[in-house]
Amino acid sequence: MSSNALHAGMKPRHLVMMSLGSAIGAGLFVGSGEGIAAAGPAVLISYVVAGLIVIFVMRMLGEMVAADPNSGAFSYYAGRALGPSAAFAVGWLWWLQLCLVVAAEATAAAQTLATIAPIFPQWGYALIFMVVFTWTNLLGVGSFGEFEFWFSLFKVAFVFLFLLLGIAYLVGLTPADSPGLANLTGDFMPNGLGGVAAGLLVVAFAFGGIEIVAVAAAETQNPRRAVGTAIRGIIWRILLFYMGSVAIMVIALPWDDPALATSPFVAVLNQAGLPAIGAIMGLVIVAALLSSLNANVYGASRMVYSLAHRRMAPALFGRTTRSGVPAAALLGSVAFGFVAVALNYFWAESVLGLLLNVVGSTLILTWVATVVSHLVLRRRAEAAGRELPLKMWGYPWLPWATLAGIAAIIALGMTVPSVRFQMLATFAITAVLWLVGWVLTRGKSLDDVTKGIEEPAPEV
Repeated sequence: MSSNALHAGMKPRHLVMMSLGSAIGAGLFVGSGEGIAAAGPAVLISYVVAGLIVIFVMRMLGEMVAADPNSGAFSYYAGRALGPSAAFAVGWLWWLQLCLVVAAEATAAAQTLATIAPIFPQWGYALIFMVVFTWTNLLGVGSFGEFEFWFSLFKVAFVFLFLLLGIAYLVGLTPADSPGLANLTGDFMPNGLGGVAAGLLVVAFAFGGIEIVAVAAAETQNPRRAVGTAIRGIIWRILLFYMGSVAIMVIALPWDDPALATSPFVAVLNQAGLPAIGAIMGLVIVAALLSSLNANVYGASRMVYSLAHRRMAPALFGRTTRSGVPAAALLGSVAFGFVAVALNYFWAESVLGLLLNVVGSTLILTWVATVVSHLVLRRRAEAAGRELPLKMWGYPWLPWATLAGIAAIIALGMTVPSVRFQMLATFAITAVLWLVGWVLTRGKSLDDVTKGIEEPAPEV
């Protein structure tokens, strides 16, 4: 067996549950409050728009994964559709994005736990989390999958509990008086369309993590069947967990309540007269954030591993241990998380908001790359008469409509100074990465830079 091969040690149930819990982290538990602060109750529009786009993008990604599983996921498909330089730019952009997400999850978990149990300072908790979950990911993929299965189940169960308690409060079944719809009858869009646009980037971050399913499929037994089941489950998850939770928040509390911006789930439970459950929920939030941190470390390490096997990253990152773990890729991926520990030491109050905003704009470009890749590869598949195991709905009209929706988000975001700066910075980074990729792969086809790619070895 090659020492450079991943192991197909993740079970289908691991992938399905990961699809349910992978994005339940800082984006939902903390970022939802940031989105409400930016857009007011109109953040619901941001969630509906971003939610529909994510559903369609994931269906397109699922079509490509089911047809050709690869740990490089959208980077690999961008290369197949648009050439090696596109693969290089998309892969490295997503890797950089996940490194930021790891830092954001560690920061949010440390911030929350330092408030609940101030035994260590915020930076101390962040350091402990980074050390523990670096070690966790150095275990085999089977152990990682089992860990994520139970933690994702735990997260899903408690978000469902929050929904039940929130509804109970709104209909008057908790100790506190229900506000009815009073918080929605005021100014629905207090910050105008600009607020909705600013909220969209924060909301986009909330959905970050779902795409890790496409990366993990390459290490899953029977990936074509497993990824189809996982992608189909994303639709009701988005409708129920994200939109349901945020709807309860904006109905339960005034949109400008400071408590919503810092810890929206706990704020709602406290408002409902359930402070004991609110305190427990704080610990649940920490566990959820750490689970997402763990999954994002996994995703980042596999992406840079795939880039190495496509000769787009140092060869060292393409090597694995005897248990199939790309250790060098993993350690390189967590490096920024440890840098974030220092950021927490010097700027504990401001680092999380900065990380959330930067990540939102990179996700939007990942969506664009996925949609364009799908349009190209689907056309080729139909021209060749290949039967696809999972298909996107309404092709080609719905993919084109999704692309138009993403373009509208970008155009709207460019009207807001803070958002415009983030997007222009992300575009500039992408252009640099594309140029570097073009220089490194000039004159080569994708087949030239993928010779020798290792298929996942069977679990032993």
